[in-house]
Amino acid sequence: MNQTNQMDEMAQEVRVAVVGAGYWGTNLVRNFHGIGSLAAVCDSNRDRLEGVSKSYPEIRTTHSFQSIIKDSSIDAIAIATPAETHYQMAKQGLLAGKHVFVEKPIALHVREGMELNELAKTQQQVLMIGHLLHYHPGVIKLKQLVSEGELGKIEYIYSNRLNLGKIRREENILWSFAPHDISVILSLTGEMPERVISEGANYLHKRVADVTLSNLSFPSGIKAHIFVSWLHPYKEQRLVVVGDRKMALFDDVEPEHKLLLYPHRIVWKDHVPVPDKKEAEKIPIERREPLREECRHFIDCIREGLTPKTDGEEAIRVLRVLQACQRSLEQEGKAVPVSEAPKEAGFPGAMVHDSAVVDPGCELGEGTKIWHFSHVIKGSKIGKDCSIGQNVVIGPDVTIGNRVKIQNNVSVFEGVTLEDGVFCGPSMVFTNVYNPRSYIPRKKEIRPTLVKEGATLGANSTIICGHTVGRFAFIGAGAVVIDDVPDYALMVGNPAKIKGWMCQCGIQLHFDKKGKASCDACGLKYEKSRNRVSPV
Repeated sequence: MNQTNQMDEMAQEVRVAVVGAGYWGTNLVRNFHGIGSLAAVCDSNRDRLEGVSKSYPEIRTTHSFQSIIKDSSIDAIAIATPAETHYQMAKQGLLAGKHVFVEKPIALHVREGMELNELAKTQQQVLMIGHLLHYHPGVIKLKQLVSEGELGKIEYIYSNRLNLGKIRREENILWSFAPHDISVILSLTGEMPERVISEGANYLHKRVADVTLSNLSFPSGIKAHIFVSWLHPYKEQRLVVVGDRKMALFDDVEPEHKLLLYPHRIVWKDHVPVPDKKEAEKIPIERREPLREECRHFIDCIREGLTPKTDGEEAIRVLRVLQACQRSLEQEGKAVPVSEAPKEAGFPGAMVHDSAVVDPGCELGEGTKIWHFSHVIKGSKIGKDCSIGQNVVIGPDVTIGNRVKIQNNVSVFEGVTLEDGVFCGPSMVFTNVYNPRSYIPRKKEIRPTLVKEGATLGANSTIICGHTVGRFAFIGAGAVVIDDVPDYALMVGNPAKIKGWMCQCGIQLHFDKKGKASCDACGLKYEKSRNRVSPV
């Protein structure tokens, strides 16, 4: 029996549930199954679960994360869900006594990452982060060459991570692509940068950077840059390390010779520096799938009580650099010290992501969370237990009630008021001027919009200003509201028209000939009279 088969047999002693079976989660499913550790797969999308069941009929599938957490036979969870869910899911897993593997980033906030790291230590559980390149044979060999002094003194490092897609809206290209390269560069240098400068450009969405160039300056004098883009005509993943003796190129797109060593040097002739170029040396590396090695390492750490190569401490260092780059990006390339402590929210009981901005004079209720790249403008008041997603702008002088949820890419302009329990779907639109012109200021012509308690505004819907959306009304995805909306109305189309009526719990009602209805889900009773609905 070879060593790989022995390792895989030992891995079967650890039972892992993969949470999230999307684009990357399917790769985790394949690899944990391949080493014999896959016990269950959890995803809210039933079609994905059906696909998993067809490929792995012996594996349990469920849409309930809580059932995974409560299952005492599950030793560990591997989280591959959207980044904004990482912190809460990892925390629940650790508190339930599970070992946790979580794809990058560990969280969206340094304080959350620190909390998870301390919790893992307290619970004596393994917490490992998916910084995949640390498990790539080419990167492992490169780190060996650097540590052995083969390149001499390191002077400069640069990385290009470019592709056409995968384009995201919940995070910009810096947060999507750069963590891998930041992680490797920190490992190669063995130090944190003193300051960063980051510049970028937004082409597809005005608040989401599609291209960024980040420059890192280290105390030892090493410089590094990270160029990332999802608007590139071809895929490129290159890491170049320049030493005073040799230069190394790691090219992950190259199918055969991924690691090359160049013994170039500079000679002086007649007081002029002249490059003396040499043929590249092809460095042999083992052919192993990095993700399979990463999954095996997670299992080994659980079985043997080891500290992962990419543990919570390493993930927090990467987060600190990311947040410094984001601050520099928002300040149009101003140099930002990495040692700068993460800013405090300044609102007792509220959480404000380091990349978000809350102007002086705003109010945030206890339990409210403002996620990254969002801006709350002066004079705005937000109630308790609200969730303000990414790339959201609120204000100025906007009032928002308690338990309001605003999804990504929404602007709540002056003149809009949201009562308790309102839900704003992704990229839905408010207007506040009826006939805007760039050449003509119309701030004195703002028309107020009121969204009453419990109303749902579907993804990409538009609410034309000057109207009221009634209590527990439901505006369908893409609908355009041009008039007042009655309580409990279901509105669909452009222009939006009443297509039915909705219960407070979000289930469509069915009225009898007498205008009476009872919700099939919660049992609440309603009556309809003259196109108006009210609870009984």
